[in-house]
Amino acid sequence: MKKNSETETRKRKKFLTMKRRRGLEALMFLSPWIIGTCAFFINAIVSSIRLSFSEIVQLKGFVMEWVGIENYEYIFVYDINFMPTFLSVVVDTLINTPLTLVFSLIIAMLINRPVFGRGFFRTCFFIPVLLGSGYVMAQLLQIDATGSVGVGIALPPLLQNMLGHTLSAAVQPFLDRITLILWKSGVQIILFLAGLQSISSTLYEAAKCDGATQWEMFWKITLPMISPIILLNFVYTLVTYFTSSDNKLVEYVLKQVFTNTQFARGAAMGWVYFGFVFLLCGVVFGVLKLVSADAEKEK
Repeated sequence: MKKNSETETRKRKKFLTMKRRRGLEALMFLSPWIIGTCAFFINAIVSSIRLSFSEIVQLKGFVMEWVGIENYEYIFVYDINFMPTFLSVVVDTLINTPLTLVFSLIIAMLINRPVFGRGFFRTCFFIPVLLGSGYVMAQLLQIDATGSVGVGIALPPLLQNMLGHTLSAAVQPFLDRITLILWKSGVQIILFLAGLQSISSTLYEAAKCDGATQWEMFWKITLPMISPIILLNFVYTLVTYFTSSDNKLVEYVLKQVFTNTQFARGAAMGWVYFGFVFLLCGVVFGVLKLVSADAEKEK
């Protein structure tokens, strides 16, 4: 009997490896979200997909008639506003997302160093996340409470006179973009800080003993170790920009649905938008996976 029990215990230990245990722990934490999605969102998602390939023939009861790809054909061929707005939002997001990640990583590395008052600096960089939108900022800047900060870093009048109208007009959009990135980098900085603090200091000490420079340690230790955080921050930043309240494409889709009552075409626009975001996240995930695999081979 003892031998049988010992054999079963060994089999359980072999089955429940560390990787599987962590997977079960992740599944346990994700279970509320999975249950909520299945209970409240699956039906809406299926109805939305069906609506994008249909036409509403009777609003009462939401009676739909299948029309195939007619709605998608309309938004790509006949709608003169969808594609320009879509491309504008995509280009703007693809510029802001890498800049936000680079800026957040640099700030996180700076305030991770043992400097005096680093807790104060961490708070300063996170405060814009709390005040960036909502009633408080609406009272401070007298803007719409549902919007975000629309005031960029303004050039001083003296500097504007020195640069001239042409150069000032060229520099101001860059400063506006930097302001937007600064106000939307708080969460990313915190996540990068958590990733940097999880790296063992013995790795850096061993690299210093081998004569590695700070630049080499960044590329060989820091960057590979925080690659999962980079992926997390990328997805978070991408979703944040693509679903922002000042997103022109989201505004256009909402206008088509709730103002023009074009429910089917609005659903088609939404799924085209979602498909692009999903594909982009998949590409980034694949690239980071290849990079991490190459780093493991080098080790």
